[in-house]
Amino acid sequence: MTATTDTPRLPFERPNVLEIAPLFEVLRRQGPVVPVTTPTGDPAWLVTGFEQVRAVFTDPRFGRSHPAPEQASALSDAAILSRPQGDHETEHHTHARMRKMLVPAFSANRIRRLAGHVQELAEGCYAAMERARRAGGPVDLHEHLSFPLPVLVICELLGVPSADRDTFRVLSERMGRMDIGDGADAALDEFAAYMARLAADKRREPGQDVVSDLVRAQAEEPAFGDDDLARLAAGLLFAGHETTSNRIDLGVLYLLTDLARRDALAADPEGQVHGVVEEILRLAAPGGLGVLRYAHDDVELGGVTIARGDAVVLALGAANRDPSVFPDAAEFDPGRKPNAHVAFAYGGWFCIGASLARTELRVVFGSLFRRFPGLRLAVPVDELAIRTNRVTGGVDRVPVLW
Repeated sequence: MTATTDTPRLPFERPNVLEIAPLFEVLRRQGPVVPVTTPTGDPAWLVTGFEQVRAVFTDPRFGRSHPAPEQASALSDAAILSRPQGDHETEHHTHARMRKMLVPAFSANRIRRLAGHVQELAEGCYAAMERARRAGGPVDLHEHLSFPLPVLVICELLGVPSADRDTFRVLSERMGRMDIGDGADAALDEFAAYMARLAADKRREPGQDVVSDLVRAQAEEPAFGDDDLARLAAGLLFAGHETTSNRIDLGVLYLLTDLARRDALAADPEGQVHGVVEEILRLAAPGGLGVLRYAHDDVELGGVTIARGDAVVLALGAANRDPSVFPDAAEFDPGRKPNAHVAFAYGGWFCIGASLARTELRVVFGSLFRRFPGLRLAVPVDELAIRTNRVTGGVDRVPVLW
């Protein structure tokens, strides 16, 4: 597959961060799988159909690895989520083994025990918002809530010392940047070195945290080295705070751009929060790219033949707006049932941290408007710039008043 000048190039232009690019719907009408060019100029197949996205997640002929990594199309210049990962011959076995290792860390019991503490951390963020408001002017909800809360939670779960959280913040941001060249890879290397040191500390003094769990697993899995641990932890950190942070931001924007939504949630948070969170997860598409996979064999999908080695970009935001699956797909409807979105992927690739993300979102949206019933945006949503230099997209600020 080769890129051509007449194939559309990602990311596509979009009206604002609450809507996906109109071109996704245009392309879906052409077919659920169409050729595109990635931001790096490489060829790829774009998958916008809901059923086709789920099919890729469940088909072992697709994976994160590539039969010839040096020839693989890249999604971006970021150090994470943008290039082949893992060994082509052993990827699926390794993936299953890693998930098995992480099951205790993200067990329902551990997440339930964490929920009360997440509420305490959220209350601390609300107090920081109130202090900032007393200083005058709008308050940046991103800076005081959406970003710090997921960082606090994932660092606590991983077992990262509180003194190192700012280091994690900087490294994570740099790993996901698409505009700093080798700086993104350098950040990933720095992160790997940090995790190796943290793993050594946990061997001496293990705790009730994910890194300690992984260190214990190394004793039973000699092939699972510190490099593997570091890469796995990098993915957990990145997914555990970047994506949740973006969904808090966008969820607040969905609710504050239509105050009837805000008021309905504020009037019945316990009854409404589950549906609100699931609809935020379905509609929130902070980035304009997608999930990268490679074909391990020739595969027929959506009426086209995807050749072995071809890159496939799964547009989850477009799939979650597929009108053949979701009636009135562009509408924010907390009462939507069923709501079987693919925000957390699907099948064997279903996000192992989904219960943690849902817990954080339910805590925030179950309590934010109880604490700040008059919360409103300080600027129109159209004035919020989308971060086009980050693989996860999103916005840098959410100015609010109350």
